[in-house]
Amino acid sequence: MGRLPIQLLLAGFVIAGNGPLLAANKKTAAQAPVRAERPVQKSADGAAEARLIEIYKLIGQSQSREALAKAGKLVDDLPNFQLAQLVYADLLVARSRGLKNFGDAPDASARLAGSTLNELREESQRRMRALRERPTPGTIPSHFLALSPRSKHAIAVDASRSRLYLFENSAAGMRLAGDYYISVGKAGTAKTVEGDQRTPLGIYYITSNLDPKSLKDFYGSGALPISYPNILDSKRGKTGSGIWLHGTPPNQFSRPPLATDGCVVLANPDLQHIINTVEVRTTPVVIATELQWVGQNHVRSEGKPFEEALHAWRNAKTSGNVQQILSFYTPDFTSNGKTLAQWTPTLRAELTEVKGRNIQLKDVSYLRWTDATDTMVVTFGEVADGTRTGWTKRQYWLRQGSQWKIFFEGVI
Repeated sequence: MGRLPIQLLLAGFVIAGNGPLLAANKKTAAQAPVRAERPVQKSADGAAEARLIEIYKLIGQSQSREALAKAGKLVDDLPNFQLAQLVYADLLVARSRGLKNFGDAPDASARLAGSTLNELREESQRRMRALRERPTPGTIPSHFLALSPRSKHAIAVDASRSRLYLFENSAAGMRLAGDYYISVGKAGTAKTVEGDQRTPLGIYYITSNLDPKSLKDFYGSGALPISYPNILDSKRGKTGSGIWLHGTPPNQFSRPPLATDGCVVLANPDLQHIINTVEVRTTPVVIATELQWVGQNHVRSEGKPFEEALHAWRNAKTSGNVQQILSFYTPDFTSNGKTLAQWTPTLRAELTEVKGRNIQLKDVSYLRWTDATDTMVVTFGEVADGTRTGWTKRQYWLRQGSQWKIFFEGVI
């Protein structure tokens, strides 16, 4: 590639996604004086990325002077934001000469940087791709067929875009409230065994909110463990534990797209917003290789066949006919270690307590996971008429041909 003005290099990236605007480091690029570092300032969630994208746009519009000023301010405010530092370096280089490539560092410096330069290029590509390929307004991931009002928020992760999407849930439906750059496992996704450095794929729930004071600096501003392995994972023999949403260490604003031992990692300001927003036990977390976005009317129609099966199960339980109820369960059903035969006395005891009263299902959520099989993760409150309270249950259903069958049921 010949030497080109910086705005042409970045314009090509913004339009076609050819690569980010980077340099190996500020000092080797144009021997610019290093800006004095100072303690990292707090930043609102998503604000740092928005500032970086604004700089990209200014360069693409040939407003390099304005871009340089904003880049300088950004690295002053966030000296640990490595991608911003390298964009600033290329802007400095462009003041004296054209750039021969993105991240215009001397060959020796590029070799010294090792994989870091390529990782930062990939980070920039992921950020730009996610911002170019925005979900159509009003659409949601296809997994969220029905979400109870008790779940005020939901999270969906698209690993292919290194992106986490946060939703608000209300009577009016689900609304995209924000989205953030994330890092996943060094070996990618589809975790199967302990130590494989992969991020799991599936439907999970936030199980706790760990006190930052109890964590090492490596985890940043906090951690939200999720329920890996879930019931489907365990049924498939998957192993491992300790999968968290967590932050970054003090010397890194963000990490490369593939950088963790299996956790999902966000910049600390972004994670802090998530921590302040979500609810333990009721916020679902969907992690997918690539999310499929559909209209909310579409998910409601997609959920109707399963909804009919769920209500048929409820009617069978209201009837009190044990054999009819058991027809809804798979032969390999389990409930917290009990087989179907071992669990049947628990079912009989529940029916005795209900005494033929109508059973209502309250606050129903069902989320769909489809890969080699079609699975539904269902949460609801089970309340008999004449009582104020009941059990909160979670079931896992498996589609077998045209029928849905339960392979797990337990009380939360």
